[in-house]
Amino acid sequence: MTEVASSKNAGVPQSETAYGAPEAESMNGPPQARGLRAVLESKMFQRAITTLIIVNAAILGLETSASAMAAAGELLVLADRAIIAVFAGEILAKLWVYRRRFFADPWNLFDFTVVAISLVPASAAFSVLRALRVLRVLRLVSVVPSMRKVVQALLGAIPGMGSIVALLGLLYYVFSVMATRLFGASFPDWFGTIGASAYSLFQIMTLESWSMGIVRPVMEVYPYAWAFFVPFILITSFAVLNLFIAIIVNAMQSQHDEENKEAFAEFSKQSHGDAQRLEDDLKGLREELHQLRRLLEDQRAGGRPLNSRSSKEAPGAAQGR
Repeated sequence: MTEVASSKNAGVPQSETAYGAPEAESMNGPPQARGLRAVLESKMFQRAITTLIIVNAAILGLETSASAMAAAGELLVLADRAIIAVFAGEILAKLWVYRRRFFADPWNLFDFTVVAISLVPASAAFSVLRALRVLRVLRLVSVVPSMRKVVQALLGAIPGMGSIVALLGLLYYVFSVMATRLFGASFPDWFGTIGASAYSLFQIMTLESWSMGIVRPVMEVYPYAWAFFVPFILITSFAVLNLFIAIIVNAMQSQHDEENKEAFAEFSKQSHGDAQRLEDDLKGLREELHQLRRLLEDQRAGGRPLNSRSSKEAPGAAQGR
């Protein structure tokens, strides 16, 4: 169970631990590959990569400061390139160790894409991609197990969000049509079209300047407009959005329960093995005790005639003396 947990924390591709054949193939590979794999999966190496990611995040932030670049620009650029070289070396090492199985893990694909973007040359044609270098900071998500769990829970909650998104879209469409019909003539900038109404309702849903910015000016012309906006806020902001939170929390709890179930199954398997070994040891002890008992009975059975004979000869010997 410890080996399984350490492999997960080290960011090992899931295919290596989930399938026995690739695992055996890797273990039977060249000694250099096995040694490099041990280094890549070690906790010390993972901590070093995590530290470099944090340092690189600080460097990318300092590169946006004119004063910092004026004071230590060359040093920052040199450190940034050195860290990129370490990341590229890590990806190449994983490609050599895991081969095709490297691409079976989505987290490895994410790291590969982020590092590849960092290696794009600094030219005008790739200026947009160079701006995405800050994505290297997101590698922290693939390194830290707790962050990976949160992302996996969010991805697992996407299917359950589909019905809620459809419901929210339906409510937006209904309220947008109603707002356009009710307030479009007097407030064409906010409710002149369905698109404008939907955007204004989105602002109201976020509770950003909804009262003084939109609702109160509308109520000056339509005093009973609150009867339209208040139910909309209650339905969207406090009911539907809370359903999103509930689905995400439920997905995280389900993932946590699944991990506990797997850990319990592994513990039960190990405990069953220990119990089986203990039972075998007890059987062996019983057999040994049974053999000792038979040996003692045989000794006692063979010793009785000898003792009785010696007791009879003892008086004659005494008389002869």
